[in-house]
Amino acid sequence: MLYTYFDMQSAALGPMRAMTQLTKTYFNNPLFPLSQTYMGKIMAASADVIEGVIRHRGKPEWGFQAIHREDGIHPIDLARIDHRPFGDLIRFKCDLAKSPKKILLVSPMSGHFATLLRGTVKTLVEHHEVYVTDWTDASKVPVSDGEFGLDEYIEYLIDYIKLLGPDLHVIAVCQPAPLVLAAVSILAANDDPAQPSTMTLMGGPIDPGAAETEVTKLADSKSLSWFKDNLTATVPLQYEGSGRRVYPGFLQLAAFISMNSMRHVDAHMQHFNNLIKGDGDSAESHKKFYDEYLSVMDVTAEFYLDTIQHIFQERSLPNGTMTWKGQLVDPSKIKKTALLTVEGELDDISAPGQTEAAHEMCSSLAKNKHKNHVEAGVGHYGIFNGRKWRESVSVVINDFIEKHHPKEKK
Repeated sequence: MLYTYFDMQSAALGPMRAMTQLTKTYFNNPLFPLSQTYMGKIMAASADVIEGVIRHRGKPEWGFQAIHREDGIHPIDLARIDHRPFGDLIRFKCDLAKSPKKILLVSPMSGHFATLLRGTVKTLVEHHEVYVTDWTDASKVPVSDGEFGLDEYIEYLIDYIKLLGPDLHVIAVCQPAPLVLAAVSILAANDDPAQPSTMTLMGGPIDPGAAETEVTKLADSKSLSWFKDNLTATVPLQYEGSGRRVYPGFLQLAAFISMNSMRHVDAHMQHFNNLIKGDGDSAESHKKFYDEYLSVMDVTAEFYLDTIQHIFQERSLPNGTMTWKGQLVDPSKIKKTALLTVEGELDDISAPGQTEAAHEMCSSLAKNKHKNHVEAGVGHYGIFNGRKWRESVSVVINDFIEKHHPKEKK
C-alpha cells in the first residue's frame, strides 16, 4: 500500500508540476511585462521553489567529464569494470594523477545514489584511480535475481577487493563502514593476498552504541517486526522489480528530512529570497544540492532489516557475534591493513565515537597503522563533500595512503 499511495500522490501532483513549469516560463520571460515587477519575481520564485520540491527525479548523472586547471583541461575516463544485478563497479581515471594508487570507494546503500559522492570522487581522481560501487535501485532488479542482504553485500566487497588488489586502498563512506571492516576481517582471517594496504572508514556506525543519535534511538525503540511491517513494501507491477520487498527510498528521504526539518525549510526560504534578489550563484548551488538530495533509490528489505538487526539492535560487530556465511567476523585478525577513521565533530547521523570504535576492535594492528581524524565544525556530509573535505579531510586521507602504500622494491 505504501508504494501504491506514493505513486498515486506523484500522479496527482502532475497538474501542479505542469502549472509551476508554465508559471516559471511566463514570469522568467523578459518579454512578459509582469516579469520585471516585484510581484512577477515573487511568482517566478514561488513556482521555482514549489517545482523543486515536487519534481520527479530519477538517477542523477555524475555530471563531470573533465577537471579544468590552469594548464588545461584534463578529461576523466569513466568505465564500467564489473556488472551485477545489484550494482556496477565503475572506474574514474584522469591524467592529472602522476603516481595513481587504486582506490575502492564504497558508497552507501541507504536511499541515495552513488552520485551523492560526486564531490568525493572529483577530489580523489586528481591523485588516484578511483573505483566506485554504483548500487542499483532495488525496484529495478527482478525477483528472479534473488535476495541481497548483508552477506551478499559483503560478498560483493570481497570480490571487488580481490579483483582490484593487491596494493588497494579502500574507503567506506557512512553506512558501509562496518561492512567494509567485516570484509577486510574475513580476508585477513583467510590470509588472502588481496588484503588492502589501507582502510579508511568515514562517519559510519561501527559501534552505534558508542554515541547516541536519533538514528540509534529509533533503531532501539522498535522491534524488528515493526520495521518490517511499517517500513517495507512490495514493488508494484509497473516496475522491473515487481514483487520484491524493499525499503522505499522515499521513506528514507522522509526520515532524513524529519531529523532536520527546520533546516530544510530555512534553506528553501533562503532560496526563495535569493531568486527574488537575483542571486543566481546561490540559487544554482541550492538546486544542485537538492537535485541530488531528493533523488532516492529503493533498498532490498532483507538488506535494510539485516542492517537494523545486526548493525544497530544487536551490534553484532562490536559484540563479536557477527558472522559471514558461517565464518566469524573478527577484526582482531587484521594485521596488514592500516586503519584510518574519519569523523565529523557535528555529525548527528554517525556521531563521533561510533567510527573510532574500529581501532579497539582491530587490536592486533601495530600502533603505527592506526589513525583517527575528527574534522572540526562539520556534520555528516561535510566530511566527504564541500570545502572542508577538499582542503582538509582529503589531504589527511591522501597522506595516510601515501604513508602506508607498499614501497617498490629496488
